[in-house]
Amino acid sequence: MSCLTACGQQAEKQDSVETKNITIENKMKIEIWSDIMCPFCYIGKRNFEAALSQFANKEQVDVEWKSFQLDPTIPEVPKYQDNMYMFVADRKGFSYEQSKKMHQDLIQYAKSVGLEYNFDKALVTNSLKGHRLIQFAKTKGLGEKAEERLFYAYFTQGKNLSDVATLIKLGKEISLTETEVNEALTNSLYVQKVESDSKDAQTLGARGVPFFVINRKYAIAGAQQPNEILKTLEKAFSEWQKENPNALEIQDGQVCEPNGNCK
Repeated sequence: MSCLTACGQQAEKQDSVETKNITIENKMKIEIWSDIMCPFCYIGKRNFEAALSQFANKEQVDVEWKSFQLDPTIPEVPKYQDNMYMFVADRKGFSYEQSKKMHQDLIQYAKSVGLEYNFDKALVTNSLKGHRLIQFAKTKGLGEKAEERLFYAYFTQGKNLSDVATLIKLGKEISLTETEVNEALTNSLYVQKVESDSKDAQTLGARGVPFFVINRKYAIAGAQQPNEILKTLEKAFSEWQKENPNALEIQDGQVCEPNGNCK
């Protein structure tokens, strides 16, 4: 029914007025810096999700994923690209055996939070293209989906995250078009956004990732346990709520809405 016919009819009604509380769109900000090639970042994501699932006020938080390249100097096709154990051993000065043992420990840690790491088929590369894709995805409200899909592609599936065809396919899986993925990979704006995120993290005191910042007052460094993350969430939210009263008492009567409906 359009407003032209409904408004007159509705005005004749003598409905009772109802008072109710509604929530203003005002949420506590949580920023998470990570690198899609960082094993602790994927684990940290799962621990954060576990904490958030237990957080009573999870509907009142706004989570933003941010970029942090741990090593921008890695070539797209580095030495030992298809041998993670040798790549890390060579880069860090470990023995092959030490590197393999370290990665086996990571596999078990990941398994404890429900993740499957397949370092035997991981393809080491520069993470910039993946971060560019995430930055574009954020403009479409798909930042978290991009983060999750790229983590899984790298750690579980052994995908090459510098390969354009692969990134196009992964982008389509999270509802981006090929044109949009190409825009992410060619427009320098998204490189600037990656670099800006990294500088921002360093300004805030991040020495590595994952790095969680809540309400720009509390920081959680590393893949901490869900119960510890939850404690910080609750403390930060209690303070944020006092600083940001977010409920109005509305006297609710008959209205005409922007879509033309009157009720």
